[in-house]
Amino acid sequence: MTPRVLIVAGSDSGGGAGIQADIKTVTMLGGHAMTAVTAITAQNSLGVNAVLPVPADMVLAQIDAVVGDIGVDAVKIGMIGSAETAHRVAERLETLDVPIVFDPVMVATSGATLADQATIAAFTRLMRCATVVTPNLPELEALGGEAKVLEQGCALLAKGGHGAGEMLIDRLVTRDGELARWEAPRIPTTSTHGTGCTLASALAIFLALGYPLKAAVARARQFVRIALRDAPGLGAGHGPMGHHHVRLDLGPGARLNQVTLPLAPGAIDFWRTLGLRQIVSTEDGHYARFEAAGGATLSLEAGAEPTIFLECDDLDAEVARLRAAGVVFDQPPTDQPWCWREARLRDPAGNALCLYQADENRRFPPWRLA
Repeated sequence: MTPRVLIVAGSDSGGGAGIQADIKTVTMLGGHAMTAVTAITAQNSLGVNAVLPVPADMVLAQIDAVVGDIGVDAVKIGMIGSAETAHRVAERLETLDVPIVFDPVMVATSGATLADQATIAAFTRLMRCATVVTPNLPELEALGGEAKVLEQGCALLAKGGHGAGEMLIDRLVTRDGELARWEAPRIPTTSTHGTGCTLASALAIFLALGYPLKAAVARARQFVRIALRDAPGLGAGHGPMGHHHVRLDLGPGARLNQVTLPLAPGAIDFWRTLGLRQIVSTEDGHYARFEAAGGATLSLEAGAEPTIFLECDDLDAEVARLRAAGVVFDQPPTDQPWCWREARLRDPAGNALCLYQADENRRFPPWRLA
């Protein structure tokens, strides 16, 4: 299945946020992105220089064109442009029976205002047809607070990026209470342009794939964190994220993205010469990990047996599925001190295999080399 995601949002000429970030996210996660552009902006990493709203009739024409032909499995709403467009888009989306993610964009990362008070007031109708709303803390306050959002019948993902301190907390809340929360250290970077757009689009595609809301949020957060860590460092202000570097890190099915080989004298220099970048080393030199251009990793370990690694989104669920199919494991899912959760087995030829779950720690462990 190729999930079809309709993105209703504004264009960002700098490519860091808006429609451009949405398309990159959906594409990197294996989906087909369709767009209804609500506004054209002239902006870069330093700020927004000009905004031209697209007439509501044209926004609706774009929606009708793609839905009537290609179809849609999920919708992501970002910058909406005007109160009239908000109401008319909501009227159209109320007829669709698909997950809808609403990112209530009000202010750009640079601080520019992207929604007036009339438009913010019209957001209530969009929240009523949304599956989940994803405001940051200032946006949540502008929407009237947690209780006000939940009154509309949607779930709420309250993003903590604007909170104080080095630990960030994202909370997933429904009318029945807090469904989940995620705590993670703040990533030191100025390349934060488009984080909200990216998170909402990633969430939309995982919902389109049928993931439960909690699991979809977890994977969308992982996409954002890896893209932040691998940002290209462009622009003099809040630069774009590294969407294009998130490869082999997310997606349905097991991903063959890591191999371990025995460490031999001269091997580290050999793999460096081949062009792989070393990302982990040890003081005693018994272990090294490398990253290839496509995102796969290679580990060299003294005395290790050659092992192929398959990463799973949910290791325990995958092991349970395989056991039910008769697959025998040498080691059940076990948390390891190197921040991975692993299960070990062998193929019919006796080759060593490892199914694991590492999230961002495969490529970005706390001890990654600078």
